Amino acid sequence: MDFFEVLGKRRSIRKFRQREVEEEKLQKILEACNRAPSAGNLQAYKIFVVRSQEKRESLATVGRERGFFREAPISLIFCAAPEVSASLYGERGKNLYSIQDATIAAAYAQLAATSQGLATVWVGAFDEEKIKEIIGTDLKPVAILPLGYAAEEPEFTSRKSLKELTQGC
Repeated sequence: MDFFEVLGKRRSIRKFRQREVEEEKLQKILEACNRAPSAGNLQAYKIFVVRSQEKRESLATVGRERGFFREAPISLIFCAAPEVSASLYGERGKNLYSIQDATIAAAYAQLAATSQGLATVWVGAFDEEKIKEIIGTDLKPVAILPLGYAAEEPEFTSRKSLKELTQGC
């Protein structure tokens, strides 16, 4: 599948089949994250790979009820490491670059998952402190991707026109 096919196939999936993700596919996704660009090549983030049913049940209760955390066999939690970025870039690194690093890696994970025939949904609305408690970290959670095989095929959502999104200057 070429890059633009991957872009065209990616959807936000909220229903997952009860099928395990092959380790080889997971490793390819994580390797894609590792290749994502980052400020100063610091890779100021960490990816928590959640597989246990107990932790997935806990994730389903942070914020709005989200059954897809229970259904997806894996959730990837992307956490920014602000102090790593601050070591080179000060406050801007702490408050922005580490978050950008983590979210770029998460976007790479979504595209890599799609290329492997897997599905994700980007979750950004959650109780940050509860996520920290569940995964045992002081890092800043910025995105969660439930990962698995899709049990639905939603329509492609509409997008703004390029004219609406772009502006010359």
